Amino acid sequence: MKRFTALKLAAVAATGALALTACGGDTGSEGSGDGGAAAEGPVKIGIFQYVSHPSLDAVTKGFKQGMEDAGYTGDKISYDDNNAQGDQATNASIAGKLAADSDIDLVLAIATPSAQAAAQSITSIPVLFSAVTDPMDAKLVASNEAPGANVTGTSDKNPVKEQLELLKELSPDAKKVGIVYSSGEANSAIQVQWAEEAAGELGLSIEKSAISAPSEVQQAANSLDVDAYYVPTDNAVVSALEGLLQTAQGKKVPVIAADGDSVERGATATYGINYEKLGEQTAVMADKLLKGEAEPATMPVETLTEVELYLNETAATKIGIEFSEELKSEAVETY
Repeated sequence: MKRFTALKLAAVAATGALALTACGGDTGSEGSGDGGAAAEGPVKIGIFQYVSHPSLDAVTKGFKQGMEDAGYTGDKISYDDNNAQGDQATNASIAGKLAADSDIDLVLAIATPSAQAAAQSITSIPVLFSAVTDPMDAKLVASNEAPGANVTGTSDKNPVKEQLELLKELSPDAKKVGIVYSSGEANSAIQVQWAEEAAGELGLSIEKSAISAPSEVQQAANSLDVDAYYVPTDNAVVSALEGLLQTAQGKKVPVIAADGDSVERGATATYGINYEKLGEQTAVMADKLLKGEAEPATMPVETLTEVELYLNETAATKIGIEFSEELKSEAVETY
């Protein structure tokens, strides 16, 4: 198979000089069954997940399934699974460990903080990110069309305006929308900005409260006097979502999430992406890189083009909201 060697990148390069040489990787034992034609020789992939919550876990699951579908089964592939559990020091340590492992052929970094740490530490092999809201804002790529170095991947950019429009449909009298977000996550800051822009067009105002740790989520939610909550794809907030949901239920106000998994956990509704499908799409990109059919520098960032409607009828009933038959017929999942 092909791997990157001697890749030297300028700090703000629009293109990278990528030298490919043939070499072997470690053997492992992951997956079973038949698939497509995998890259020649066994491969080792480092998986670098920022925190455990259903959406990010779904990316990992979808990626491994996608790799199996592409023929990476049995001793053709092994994984080094890592999870920072939302801790910045651990996040940096994992990036350093993966950078030092000469047997790894490709790194999958899931969520913006892990992608940023991987991009800073790993320059000699491809880094694929997934579940990154805005790769350019996070300074992971020179542009989405031409990433320019050894880093590319898939974005989970969510349709913020459509999600707030859904809120207006469910709660026409809502005026103030509360957002709890992590001050340390670039992906959250950009989503707050998008929400503020969309809110102005929809006659809504945004009240926000920043946190520095998941343990602060419920207190921050309690501090906001609002008619509804919007939860962006913020890893710290989503990992402690139950506290915010409890507050919203007490106030009898809806919660619009940015992902379907959060709706299953108790948010009211969303138009969101399927994170397992996002992981599978990222695996297709990984297969091309491992086979030498593409280079990260010129492989455009990809997104899922379809969003799906998720409804939680149990949560809606508790706050006095009833979904229309039209919405229920449109939903891919109703909990």
